[in-house]
Amino acid sequence: MGRKLGDIVAALPQDRRERVEARFLELKDEVESLGELRRVAGMAQADIASALKIKQPSVSKIEKQTDMYLSTLKSYVEAIGGQLDLIVRLPSREPVRIERLGDVITGAPRVARRATTVSRRKRIKAVSTR
Repeated sequence: MGRKLGDIVAALPQDRRERVEARFLELKDEVESLGELRRVAGMAQADIASALKIKQPSVSKIEKQTDMYLSTLKSYVEAIGGQLDLIVRLPSREPVRIERLGDVITGAPRVARRATTVSRRKRIKAVSTR
């Protein structure tokens, strides 16, 4: 006859049972996907679509993506009433929270790209007029 999980856990020393319980609580609060996160928040895809001003099939597509812009993820999380925090963990220091991700995403890359393109055009023009 097989043993029951409850019996196995009950046979563990008290400190081990406490560690198992603590880990269970950590895992219980984790979610595997955006769809699961949405369901935990008690929302439907149509609710998210309305908040993001997109159509429901687009929400489904976002939830199935394996890679996306952080700005898309931030918008999605805010649409379900949450807040996205970006934490960087380096081996030699305490975790660092990136505060101004939105500013970086919306402004800096495009400006830098345009400046590079303009500089390249000026160099090409200068070389061709010599």
